[in-house]
Amino acid sequence: MTVGDCEGAMTETQVQMEPGWKERLIGEFAKPYMQELKAFLRDELAHRKIIYPKGNEYFNAFNSTPFDRVKVVILGQDPYHGPNQAHGLCFSVQQGVEPPPSLINIFKEIQADLGLTPADFRHGNLKSWADQGVLLLNSVLTVEQGRAAAHQGKGWETFTDQAIAELNEKRTGLVFMLWGSYAHKKGEVIDSRKHLVLKAPHPSPLSAHRGFLGCRHFSKANAYLVQQGATPIDWRLP
Repeated sequence: MTVGDCEGAMTETQVQMEPGWKERLIGEFAKPYMQELKAFLRDELAHRKIIYPKGNEYFNAFNSTPFDRVKVVILGQDPYHGPNQAHGLCFSVQQGVEPPPSLINIFKEIQADLGLTPADFRHGNLKSWADQGVLLLNSVLTVEQGRAAAHQGKGWETFTDQAIAELNEKRTGLVFMLWGSYAHKKGEVIDSRKHLVLKAPHPSPLSAHRGFLGCRHFSKANAYLVQQGATPIDWRLP
């Protein structure tokens, strides 16, 4: 990715984002924190740092799941930092890339929860979830190659906090899946009287056995959506 790609991705007039999200978030691009974030990314690229995902995929979660169609929110931390993995949807990897351990544990839980089989999960690209209304949102939208969490504390958290606040305030009957202490803290603003908030440990191999495996979040989410008169999510990835 070039400095020019970054500029285009982050410029208020050029940013590519679904209209419903853009209407609610465009004001953030003029704020000082976003200008500082853009300067940081520009400097990183000028020093030939490799950043994931590509500039045109920074806001992929918002482009894939329009504001008015969000049903479920899954909160991640920051993008995968290996080559060809991140593409702007949390926990998701591009087609043909081996699913990372956390995603494998997510698939295991869905299988146990919904009575599915490994044949229902033939790849790790979660775009079909996003298309159905699952907002796959990382708290931090970029990362340096090989350096997990390298872009934390640079401003992205403020931006994604605002996105969550907009959903919390302007929508009702959503499901928020918060996995791990980081997501739990970020989700403290969510009104559990208006939305279903599901919490569990992170699906990482270090913590999944502490309660993620067996949490049954996927059946609980679908049952709640049906109660709200919404179509449940088809979690399969055949």
